[in-house]
Amino acid sequence: MSNFIKLISAIVLAAGFAAGGFFPGYFYYQSKMNTNFVTVKGLAEKNVRADLGVWDIKYVATGNDLALTQGQMENQQKIILSFLKDLGFKESEIAVKRTETNDLMATPYRNESAGSARYILTQSIQLTSKNVDLVEKAVNSTGILISKGVVFDSNSYNPVSYLFTKINDIKPQMLEEATKNAQVAANEFAKSSNTKVGKIRKANQGVFSILPREETASAMELNSIEKKVRVVSTVEYYLD
Repeated sequence: MSNFIKLISAIVLAAGFAAGGFFPGYFYYQSKMNTNFVTVKGLAEKNVRADLGVWDIKYVATGNDLALTQGQMENQQKIILSFLKDLGFKESEIAVKRTETNDLMATPYRNESAGSARYILTQSIQLTSKNVDLVEKAVNSTGILISKGVVFDSNSYNPVSYLFTKINDIKPQMLEEATKNAQVAANEFAKSSNTKVGKIRKANQGVFSILPREETASAMELNSIEKKVRVVSTVEYYLD
């Protein structure tokens, strides 16, 4: 009986030593695998063209007689609407916004040395069209409106915007290209370090950004019809 107990004890002790050797080795292997990877970035760019133009045409009229000033506003509105329709824009693309009235006599901080005009009326007409070329033509023809008596609001900054709305249509293709470029970078790293690229450990698709195609100091994306979509994906690969 005593020999049997000794045998059982020896088996348990041997199993303990075996387990003690296996588990540290296993976790070392896992740790080694979890740290033996490379992080690379893949860039993808695509030139696109704006497919929607939005022009906020803001104009003003000033005077001491509110009724007469309102009449000026209505006359300017007719001129602008006629101008847009003559160019070929549809009524569904044109939206007339409400008139805003500013009575300087009702302003407690009015400068007494200011001009004699009491009322300042402002109004805007918003043009929204998929025909961006026609929108650009209209914006570049504002001299016609000025010659007919339209007074634009000088506080209106960058009133025209050109938008690209189809980014979801090109996302899959660009992500695929960015991932391929990341793998090329990983292969170059592996080649220089005498290793091989394994499976993807982790991937981050990155943020899509829309930029003006010509990235000059003064270029603004919203004012540019020709644009560039860019994405930088971050991918981690195991190294074998």
